[in-house]
Amino acid sequence: MTSAGGLLDDVAAIVACESPSDDLAAVTRCADVVAEVGQHRLALPAERVDIDGRAHLLWQFGKAGSPRVVLLGHLDTVWPIGTLARWPFAVDGDTMTGPGVFDMKAGLVQLFAAVQSLTDRDGIAIVVTSDEEIGSTNGQALIEDTCRDANAVLVLEPSADGALKIARKGVGMFRIDVLGRAAHAGLEPHNGINASVEAAHVILAAAGLGRADAGTTVTPTVVTSGTTVNTVPANASVAIDVRAETVAEMQRVEQALESLSPQLPGASLKLVTRSSRQPLERSMSAELFARAQRLAAGARLDELAGVAVGGGSDGNITGGLGVPTLDGLGAVGGNAHAEGEWASISAMAQRAALVAALVRDLLEDTP
Repeated sequence: MTSAGGLLDDVAAIVACESPSDDLAAVTRCADVVAEVGQHRLALPAERVDIDGRAHLLWQFGKAGSPRVVLLGHLDTVWPIGTLARWPFAVDGDTMTGPGVFDMKAGLVQLFAAVQSLTDRDGIAIVVTSDEEIGSTNGQALIEDTCRDANAVLVLEPSADGALKIARKGVGMFRIDVLGRAAHAGLEPHNGINASVEAAHVILAAAGLGRADAGTTVTPTVVTSGTTVNTVPANASVAIDVRAETVAEMQRVEQALESLSPQLPGASLKLVTRSSRQPLERSMSAELFARAQRLAAGARLDELAGVAVGGGSDGNITGGLGVPTLDGLGAVGGNAHAEGEWASISAMAQRAALVAALVRDLLEDTP
C-alpha cells in the first residue's frame, strides 16, 4: 500500500481545487485534478462522461460494461468558492483539515490506493460523480447504467465515527407550488386567492405526515411567496425534505403529498419532485458488512462497527436497484459539512487496505 505521505499529497492536491456542486466550471477543474491523480495511481486514464455540461469520471478494467464490483465516489462539496482562502488544507499531527477533506476527497484517494494495490483488476469499475451533494440528478443515469448488473457496490463516502454505514434513510426533495390569484390587498382583497395562506395549510399538512415511530421525518424548509406588501400573493412554493427508513414509507409520504387538496376555493397545488433516493435498507448491506468484518479480523485491522444514518448518498441509488451495497468505507474523521471538517491520516492506509481486501474477495467469489 502507498505510504501515508503519498496519500496525503494526493488529498492536498484534490482539496486545493474547490468544487461546489452548483459551479460547473469548478467541478470541471476538480474533475481534471481527480482524473490526473487516478491516472497516476491506476495507470489508466479516466473516461470523461459529460452530461449537460457536467463532468463525471469513469474507469473500467476488463470488459467494458460488465463490472462485477463498482466503487463509487464524488468530487463535489458543499463549500463555496473562496472557502479555501480562509481555511486552507492543513495538517496537525494525525489530523488533516480543509473544505471537503472528510466528505469526501480523502475517500477518493483511499479508493485509488485500494485499486492500485490489486494485481488483478479485471471486473472493477470506478464511478466518480460531481453532483452527489445536490441529489445526483445529473449523474444518476451513469450510476445506474454502470452498477445495475454488478455483484456489489462499495461506496467510499466517509465513515460515521469510524463505523461503516449499513443503512441509509431514503431522501426525497419535493416542492409544492401553490397557485392563487392576485388582488389589491387594500382595495379588493376579497377578489384574490391568497397563496400564502394556502401555503400555510400545505406546511401544516406536510409536517403532519412524519412518523417518529417509523423513523420518518417530513420537514417543510424553504418557503417563498408574494411580490409586494400590498398585493394578495398569487404564487407560493414550499420545499419539503422527506427522510424514511423503508421504501414503503417513502411511497406513503410521496403519495400523501401528491394527494393534498387546496383548502381555499380556487387555489391549486402541484407537486414537483426535485430528487428522490430510495432507502438503503439493511438487507442490501448485510452480507457485505459481514464479509468486511471477517476480512478486517483476518487482517488484524480495527474491529468494524455498522450504523444506520439519516443522510443519503449514491449508495441509495444502487441499493434501490437491488444491488448489494456497503457504504461509509471512506475516511475516518468528523464534522462533515461543518467548520473544522477533518480526517485521520493514519486511518487512510488501513481503510484502503480494507477496501482492497473486499474487492479482492468479491472478485474471487464471482467468475
